[in-house]
Amino acid sequence: MTTTTTRPVLSKDGGTDNRPRALLGVVLAAQFMALLDVFIVNVAAPTIRTELSASGAGLQLVIAGYTIAYAVLLITGARLGDRLGHRRTYLLGLAVFTAASLACGLAAGTGQLIAFRLVQGAGAALMIPQVLSLIQRNFTGEGRVRALGAYSAVLATGAAAGQVVGGILVSADLFGSSWRPVFLVNVPIGLALLALGARVLPRDAHTEPESARSLDLPGLVLLAAAVSLLTVPLVLGQEQDWPLWAWISLACSAAVLAAFGAFETRLARRGGAPLIAPRVLRIPGIGRAAFEIAVAMAVNAGFLFTITLHLQGGLGHSALRAGLTLAPAAAAFGVVGLTWRRWPARLQGILIPGGFLLAAVASLAMGGLLRGGDAGGWGLYPALAAMGAGLALAFSPALTGALARVRPEETADASGLLATVTQLGQLIGVASFGTLFLARLHTPGAHDSADALVACALALAAASILGASAALVHRAR
Repeated sequence: MTTTTTRPVLSKDGGTDNRPRALLGVVLAAQFMALLDVFIVNVAAPTIRTELSASGAGLQLVIAGYTIAYAVLLITGARLGDRLGHRRTYLLGLAVFTAASLACGLAAGTGQLIAFRLVQGAGAALMIPQVLSLIQRNFTGEGRVRALGAYSAVLATGAAAGQVVGGILVSADLFGSSWRPVFLVNVPIGLALLALGARVLPRDAHTEPESARSLDLPGLVLLAAAVSLLTVPLVLGQEQDWPLWAWISLACSAAVLAAFGAFETRLARRGGAPLIAPRVLRIPGIGRAAFEIAVAMAVNAGFLFTITLHLQGGLGHSALRAGLTLAPAAAAFGVVGLTWRRWPARLQGILIPGGFLLAAVASLAMGGLLRGGDAGGWGLYPALAAMGAGLALAFSPALTGALARVRPEETADASGLLATVTQLGQLIGVASFGTLFLARLHTPGAHDSADALVACALALAAASILGASAALVHRAR
């Protein structure tokens, strides 16, 4: 296949062809929008809860619904790109994401909002896997290096921007619309990207690539069932005082997950294309890296969800102030994620356990500063920045190191596995730490909310120490 470089070429009329730059702008804007949406909604969560009279479980599902659909459908979305064409699949996903964003912004109740968030996550699962594929296919040499650098910068800045933009949109209360602009802002952006994408994205080949693999629909159904059976009782169980069905659901989740593993193994032996290839799980270090990534993302998601509820619900901060308070954590995560490879070689081997330990200390410091309903003072900002930096050190080297040990022919499967683990980790973080916070929040008020947050801070520190222990055990071998 012929690829396009980033060097300007002459068009037929003698002008400069800037299509590669336009292509990069379109796909990265969509990536930024999807990433922004996660963190914008996180800041808007307390306002959504108040305006829609949402239960704690309903609020968790509003946050987690997007991640559920995205995590389960991510690998399938990547394969649809191979089969249907990356341009076609990207535009389809963007259209679904944009329409779902409109529906979310107009939702009349919690149930509708949860349903539309699931659809929004499905759109992202179609759209986002095509971004790297389009970059890989349309840029070469130094152009590809610069394009991937821009991609990393988008990932690094999306979280911090989401905290601030979400706070601005909610606090502005445009036309009395409260939280709704955090979703509606995607609509004009999405429509503009659809129009631009139709013009600048290269057309797909008419024939299906020989390398395109089957979708593994039975595996997809089993994985979706296992994730749902795990998530629903974690979210709803506490509010219903852990009824029998919740425990049965958790047990069924383990059974269905085992069935999923057995099916994938049989499919691979028959020469099929399993959703998660068993041979990838046998790559040295991939299991440990997946565990570290899951723990880091669970701590990150649980931290952001619970402290946002405390800042706005307990301390009465505006959405904008809460977003600005959390910006140092997001910014530190992005900066460290972009720069850790340039650090001295003697430090590289201890970055992952060191990052987890830093996150544990930062979590304990955060809990100490906010205990008793105190606002934390200026000391809260370096603690939050340390939290973001520690989680970046735990996550980024684990992901990069795992992929570095993968053979080229296994890269796609390994990337899909680790991307799915990343999303599932966030899902588990919101469900578990969010449930702990809401279970301890018996009455409104700064003191009770602070008690709930301190309990979560201790649990976050314990989870971080678990991640550090796993990394240290591997290092000692």
